[in-house]
Amino acid sequence: MEGQLDPSRLGKKIAISTAGEKVFAFVPPPLPPVPAIRMDALYRPLEAANRALGQLGGVASILPDTPLFLYMYIRKEALLSSQIEGTQSSLSDLLFFESEDLPGAPIGDVQDVSNYVAAMNHGLARIRGGFPLSLRLIREIHGVLLSKGRGSMKQPGAFRRSQNWIGGTRPGNAAFVPPPPELLLDLMSDLEKFIHADTPEIPFLIKAGLVHVQFETLHPFLDGNGRLGRLLITFLLCSQEILSEPVLYLSLYFKTHRQHYYDLLQRVRETGDWEAWLAFFLDGITETSLEAARSAQQILGLFTRDRQQIERLGRPAASTLRVHQLLQQKALITIPEAVRLSGMSAPTVAKSIRHMEELGILREVTGRRRDRMFAYTGYLDILSQGTEPLGR
Repeated sequence: MEGQLDPSRLGKKIAISTAGEKVFAFVPPPLPPVPAIRMDALYRPLEAANRALGQLGGVASILPDTPLFLYMYIRKEALLSSQIEGTQSSLSDLLFFESEDLPGAPIGDVQDVSNYVAAMNHGLARIRGGFPLSLRLIREIHGVLLSKGRGSMKQPGAFRRSQNWIGGTRPGNAAFVPPPPELLLDLMSDLEKFIHADTPEIPFLIKAGLVHVQFETLHPFLDGNGRLGRLLITFLLCSQEILSEPVLYLSLYFKTHRQHYYDLLQRVRETGDWEAWLAFFLDGITETSLEAARSAQQILGLFTRDRQQIERLGRPAASTLRVHQLLQQKALITIPEAVRLSGMSAPTVAKSIRHMEELGILREVTGRRRDRMFAYTGYLDILSQGTEPLGR
């Protein structure tokens, strides 16, 4: 079946005029696909994905302070997802940007990443508060995602009222033209109904994979569709309590296999081959879950080793351990910020930081005598794996 047309799964192409050109816009059929997904080749990758998710959940549950891990892990995901859209920021750029003591830190690309963190936190808070994953919430999240910076002029929080296209410099040479705006609300309403439909015959990971592609195909906003489509996967899994914490993000997998990802989305549209996409998606969940579990275990080991080093300091150990605890959330920190957050005096904090510098736990990264910033280098090294900007 792979690569062959499946006529009953194909959408329709509608002739439209946009930007002075006549082109064909694609309108996908509603979910679920008909005929139903052939599960025979997907049972094994589905079982592996569920097993890996279970392993990740087990590791996340033994983290000494899950919110601290999530604080940094969410920032890694925000960075990776934004890099797919072409930003050139690093994890350190984002942490510098967020520091209250360095107001002159560069903006631009970093603002996009910071918006992503805010959008993710907003969506998760709403879902945990019992709000359904609905078109209203999707628009809310989009409004946060594009609230500042380059996307703020692209109708944040509103479905598009004009035609867009993907790839190419104009509609006529685009790789893909999504549905026209007058059909969009009905198509998005169909997607919302599918999300909430009782579909026991469709395993939920399969359902999440279907929803992601449909959202990307509808491309309902003028900007931010890719980032929101990737967020949607995590929101779906958290809303069903498949994930108790938002510790699964596929952006690194999609970034690593970027062209194959785009090719598979297009294959669904052109040939109705959902199965090839779903096998890739499930493999991504498995690989990403195992990698996140490894990272969590590495971080646990790092915190334990460093805590043991600090405990051997003797009298300064207690105050130094308090600053070390703080660094598990703020891997880049200044002395004034550490004073503010810990409630300890500036001399005590400075001595604690000096002790950790001598132990090789911290490193000063500005090279300045004033406004110095200290990095928890071991922690940043683990989190930064895979976050090198594309094209650098």
